[in-house]
Amino acid sequence: DGVNDAPALKQANVGVAVSGATDAARSAADLVLTAPGLSVIIEAIRESRRIFRRMNSYAVYRIAETIRLLLFMTLSILIFDFYPVTAAMIVLLALFNDGPILLIAYDRVEPDPRPTRWDMRTVLGIATILGILGVVASFGVLWAGEMWLHLGRAQIQTLIFLKLMVAGNLTIYLCRTGPDPFWTRPFPAPSLVWVGFGTRVLATAAAALGWLVEPIGWKLAAGVWVYSIAWFVVNDAVKVWARRLMTHQTRWDRPHAQRIHAAVRG
Repeated sequence: DGVNDAPALKQANVGVAVSGATDAARSAADLVLTAPGLSVIIEAIRESRRIFRRMNSYAVYRIAETIRLLLFMTLSILIFDFYPVTAAMIVLLALFNDGPILLIAYDRVEPDPRPTRWDMRTVLGIATILGILGVVASFGVLWAGEMWLHLGRAQIQTLIFLKLMVAGNLTIYLCRTGPDPFWTRPFPAPSLVWVGFGTRVLATAAAALGWLVEPIGWKLAAGVWVYSIAWFVVNDAVKVWARRLMTHQTRWDRPHAQRIHAAVRG
């Protein structure tokens, strides 16, 4: 592509400049290839679809966690006149969740074999379902701490703090697999697994030993882990069922689209 091609590139719906194009052609083009051949376009499509899946996973997770935390706290205060977590616990939740959330951007994902688009109905629907299930599970901890274990309010707050931390952290692994079960390949990136595990261990130690919270001991802390993992399995089953009901794919039957799909599948 030379200087004479710049007007044509400017007028085209999608102007493509090859890797050796002049500066004038590059500035007029919509898409500039960085290497010879068209394989760069295929890799760009793959990477953009990976990015889209990560963004979709983060959106579902963030909305679900917001619903879970805010709705649970609001209902606890209005109905039971009980503050489920203290200000220090809210700060700890934010700090412990930052690491895994940041590493979602580096998670392992497979590019979707079909063109994808935002489906806000599905995103909001799945996030709302997961959020409401989290509220129900949190009220279960509140009920167990007061009616079954007969703990003081400070210890119940610690139980709820640990449950919110462990269950909320595990929700990342639900959201990353979309309509598939959490054990579906590709598995999470090692950095996401180890940082998430490390933050859960730190939160457990804080709850058991009483770092900025009322101590509950290792036995109750282990019970919260078992409870959270059980709800994790339930949430995953509900998510898979709900996604299969709500997810709808746009059919791309044109020949050029089929060729792109085949190339992206590699």
